Amino acid sequence: MEMGTWTPERVEMLQRLFDEGLPTSEIGRRMGLTKNTIIGRLHRNGMSRRDTGPKFVPQRNFFEFSGPGCVWPHGHPDDEHFHFCGARPIPGKPYCAAHAAIAYMRPKEEKQAA
Repeated sequence: MEMGTWTPERVEMLQRLFDEGLPTSEIGRRMGLTKNTIIGRLHRNGMSRRDTGPKFVPQRNFFEFSGPGCVWPHGHPDDEHFHFCGARPIPGKPYCAAHAAIAYMRPKEEKQAA
């Protein structure tokens, strides 16, 4: 049964459990409320979200290049020398002729059993 009244004592308990680093689902379990109720109250009380760990922040946008060019990658995206081929692509394809030949190889046909 959920109790919808947020007394000062319940808000204090919420703040204490939140400050202990408990997940919202555990706070809800301890308080007899749903996770979403806890999240809503935290938001309404202006309590900031905890940092859940490092966020991925791209070093650069790998798809920034000027004009049409072959998008065949050279190197690993984490490498500082990573780049795209950049040669003139085949019309309607993202790759130049050399890289299209690699990208669009037909599968070898299996030999028929005699």
